[in-house]
Amino acid sequence: FALSMLVDFFQPLRRALFPVFIVSQTLPLVAIAPLVVLWFGFGLTPKIMLVALVTFFPMLVALVQGYEATEVEIGQMLRAMGAGRWRVFVLARLPSALPYFFAGLRISITYAVVGAIFAEYAGAAKGLGIYMLNAKNNFRPDLVLAAVGVSAALTLILFGLTALLQRLAMPWERIGRQPAGKGPGR
Repeated sequence: FALSMLVDFFQPLRRALFPVFIVSQTLPLVAIAPLVVLWFGFGLTPKIMLVALVTFFPMLVALVQGYEATEVEIGQMLRAMGAGRWRVFVLARLPSALPYFFAGLRISITYAVVGAIFAEYAGAAKGLGIYMLNAKNNFRPDLVLAAVGVSAALTLILFGLTALLQRLAMPWERIGRQPAGKGPGR
């Protein structure tokens, strides 16, 4: 979030950093995961870093795109009323980015589960990834499929919680979607 704000406020920073972020997404997790485990150990830190690596870019792009989706007239009106750049950001750009934020969050949620399982493959003592690996090595496709089912269920639950959080954070969106004559107080 902080980096998305910096990139929004300072366009040269955006032009400099976006190519680096794009390149970071081309690095195969299969190659990066063992290196991260070697560098940072077998604890929780490398797993969090790998999940952050796979979820960072979709969130950054979604937020920056959301800031850019702000209607120009709203920013102009706020500036005409004496609002500075920060105030325009808080009152206009940030709220317009919320739908994009939640879209990026839903994408990142699915990547996070896959990334966490793969991080466990690369080096862990326990977890769903290790369970799948052990089941595969013991020629137990039933257990592998059960773990895949748990992974899918976890992803669906997190996706649903994200949609619920969006409904709670953006009540105006529900009101705007109601058919004519069905609004509050009618």
